[in-house]
Amino acid sequence: MTAKSAAAAARATVYGYPRQGQGRELKKAIEGYWKGRVDADALRATATELRRTNWRQLAEAGIHEVPTGDFSYYDHVLDTSVMVGAIPERHRAAVEADALDGYFAMARGIQDAAPLEMTKWFDTNYHYLVPELSPDTAFTADSTQQVAALGQALALCLTARPVLVGPVTYLLLAKPAPGVAADFDPLTLLDRLLPVYAQVLTDLRTVGAEWVQLDEPALVQDRTAAELNAAARAYRDLGGLTDRPKLLVASYFDRLGDALPVLAKAPVEGLALDFTEAAAANLDALAAVGGLPGKSLVAGVVNGRNIWVNDLEKSLATLGTLLGLADRVDVAASCSLLHVPLDATAERDIEPQILRWLAFARQKTAEIVTLAKGLGGGTDTIAAELAANRADLASRAGSALTHDPAVRARTGAVTATDGRRSQPYPERAAAQRAHLRLPLLPTTTIGSFPQTTELRTARADLRAGRIDSAEYEDRIRAEIGEVISFQEKTGLDVLVHGEAERNDMVQYFAEQLTGYLATQHGWVQSYGTRYVRPPILASDISRPEAMTVRWTTYAQSLTTKPVKGMLTGPVTMLAWSFVRDDQPLADTARQVALALRDEVNDLEAAGTSVIQVDEPALRETLPLRASDHPEYLAWATEAFRLTTAGVRPDTQIHTHMCYAEFGDIVQAIDDLDADVISLEAARSHMQVARELAGHGYPREAGPGVYDIHSPRVPGADEAAALLRRGLEAIPAERLWVNPDCGLKTRAWPETRASLENLVTAARTVRTELSAS
Repeated sequence: MTAKSAAAAARATVYGYPRQGQGRELKKAIEGYWKGRVDADALRATATELRRTNWRQLAEAGIHEVPTGDFSYYDHVLDTSVMVGAIPERHRAAVEADALDGYFAMARGIQDAAPLEMTKWFDTNYHYLVPELSPDTAFTADSTQQVAALGQALALCLTARPVLVGPVTYLLLAKPAPGVAADFDPLTLLDRLLPVYAQVLTDLRTVGAEWVQLDEPALVQDRTAAELNAAARAYRDLGGLTDRPKLLVASYFDRLGDALPVLAKAPVEGLALDFTEAAAANLDALAAVGGLPGKSLVAGVVNGRNIWVNDLEKSLATLGTLLGLADRVDVAASCSLLHVPLDATAERDIEPQILRWLAFARQKTAEIVTLAKGLGGGTDTIAAELAANRADLASRAGSALTHDPAVRARTGAVTATDGRRSQPYPERAAAQRAHLRLPLLPTTTIGSFPQTTELRTARADLRAGRIDSAEYEDRIRAEIGEVISFQEKTGLDVLVHGEAERNDMVQYFAEQLTGYLATQHGWVQSYGTRYVRPPILASDISRPEAMTVRWTTYAQSLTTKPVKGMLTGPVTMLAWSFVRDDQPLADTARQVALALRDEVNDLEAAGTSVIQVDEPALRETLPLRASDHPEYLAWATEAFRLTTAGVRPDTQIHTHMCYAEFGDIVQAIDDLDADVISLEAARSHMQVARELAGHGYPREAGPGVYDIHSPRVPGADEAAALLRRGLEAIPAERLWVNPDCGLKTRAWPETRASLENLVTAARTVRTELSAS
C-alpha cells in the first residue's frame, strides 16, 4: 500500500474509555450492591447502560472502531484473572457460590480470605489487582464477560474491537502465590496459558470479532532476552492459529525498544505504539526495522494521560512521517482514556480562557477524529479545526496567567544547602527520642480517619449555602475532638487530627495554592470505586497563607500526646495532578517544594513536633526504563528534602508510601533523609521490610500491619504475626506499628476494631521483647 492509500485508509479509534459515567453511576451502583441496596440485576443493568452510552458517544463522535472489554466492575487485570481461571484457592468457594460476589471478594477480601495484593499500573495512579500464580496453577478459559460485551456492541450495529491484557504482560505482572517460593517465575507458565488465550480468541471470532487487541505495556520496560523470547513465542503461537481474529498488539507509556523488532516480525496484523511519551524513539525504531510492511499501525499521537489540548499540526506531522512505514496508519490516543476525566464542557467554574486549553476524554476523542480526517483527506478538510487549535495553543503560550516572576526568582535562588538537614540522622534521632519520649514499637496511623456521611454532607451543605462557615467549622472541631478522644482511649502513641476538613490529599492543598485549578466533575478512577478529581497544575505555584496549621494546633490543644502535622509531598502533588507540559517536571517540583517548605516551617513554629510529608507517588512516577531513573530520582528526592530540611533536629520528619513496588527505589527512600517512613506491607507479607533490611536502611520504619483497602478486620494475632515478621528485618528500636494507609475510605466500626487490635498486637509484642 502506498503512503497515499495508507492515509486514505486512516481510521480513528481508542483503546478504552472512562468507566464511571458522567455522574459516577457505576460507583454508586456497586457500592449500593455491597450495602444490599442494589441487587445484581440492577447492577448489571447499570453496567449495560454505561457501556451503551460510551459506545454511542464514541461512534457519534466519529470513532470507527469502539473498544469492548475495557469496561470493568473493579479492575481489568482482575477480569483477566477470571478470564483465564486464575482464582486463588482461598477465594474459589466464594467464586463457585456466586461469581459476582466471588469477584468482589478477590478485590476487597472477606473476613476469612484476604484480597489480592493491589499495586500501581505501571507509572500511573491506577491500581490493579496482582495475579497470584504457582507451579500448580491450572488455567481454564472463561470468556463469558468478553463475549457478552462484544455481542452487546455488535447488536448496536457498531464496529467493535475487544481489548484484552496480553498474555506476556499478564504473567509479568503476576506474583508467586502465598506459600510459593519467592523465586518462582510466573512467565514459566506461558505455554500453559497460551491455549487459554487461543480459546478466548476463538470464542470472540465466533461471535463476530474481526480484530482483537492484546495490550502488552510490560514490553516497554527493560526486558531480558528470555522475556523477549517469550513474547516472540507467544505471538508466533497466537498468530499461527488458523481460525482467529486479526491481532493488534498494543504498547503504551514509553518506547517499545528491543521488543519492537520482535513484534514487527511476529505473524500479527497490527501494532499500536505511543507517539507522545516516546515519539522520537519509536519513530527511529520503526525506521530501523524497515517499517511494518503488510501490517497496520495504530499511532497514539493524542496524550491519553494528560488534559492539555493536542498540537494538531505537530501530530499531523508525526502521522505524515509514519505514512509509508505501514500498510495502514490509524489514529488513537497514546493509551486508554481511562486515565483522564470524561468531559471538560461539564466544568462551569474554570475561566473560559483556560478551559480552551483543556481536553478530557470526549475532547480527545474529537481530536483523534479530526486527525484521522486530516490524515486521510488533507489539511484543507480540517482547516477550521487547525485554526482554532493554533489560537488555543497561542493563548496558553502567551498568557500571563501561567508565569509568576517572584516564584521563578525564588526557585532560581535555591542552593544545595537548602536541601540538607542541619544534623546527621543519628544526632537527630537522639534529640527526637529525648523530646518525644515514645515507647518501643510506637503506634500511630497514617493520617486520615473515616470520612463519614455526616462530614460529606457538611461539605455539601457549605457549598450549597445551607450552612455558614462558622457552623461548618463547629462540625469539624467536633469531629477532630472525637478522633483525638478515640485515639487516646485506644492507646495510640502519636496521634493525628483525622483530616476531617480535607476532601482529598492532593486536592485540599491544590485549592489553597496559587497555580492550581480544581474541577467539579473531573473524576478519574484510582481503584475499584475510588475516584479522585486530580487538580490541574496550570501555572507557577506559591502558598498565599498557612494551610494546615490551625486544625493541627487545635488538635494538639486537646491532648498531651504528639499530634502529627500532615502534608502531601511535592512529587505526589505532581503525580496526582494533571501537570503542566510547558516546562520540565523538575522545575515544577521545586516550586511546589518551596511552597510546602513554608508550611512545614509554620507547623514547627506553632509547636508541631512530628510532621509527615506523604510521598506515595514516589515509586509510581519512576520512569519505566532504568536509563531514565537517575535523572528523575535526583530531582524527586531533592524536592522532598527541600520541603523538609528547614526544621530543627528534634522535629521528627515522617513520610509515607503505599501500593507500589519499592524494592528498586530503596536507595531513593534512603536519600529522602526522612526520620521515619511508613509503607504498605500487609498484603505483600512484609516484603518491603525485607527490602529495607537488605539495603541496610538506617532509619525508623513502619511497615503496615493492617490492610485498609479491605473491609475485613485483622485480628490482634494476625497483626502481631506481621509485626514479628517485621522484627525479623528491622530492629525493635527502629520499628513503628501502623496501618498500610489512611483510613478515609473505611467505616468507623471496622476502623475502631482494627486499630484496637493493632494496639493490642503492639503491646503483646512489646511484652514478648521485654521478656526475651
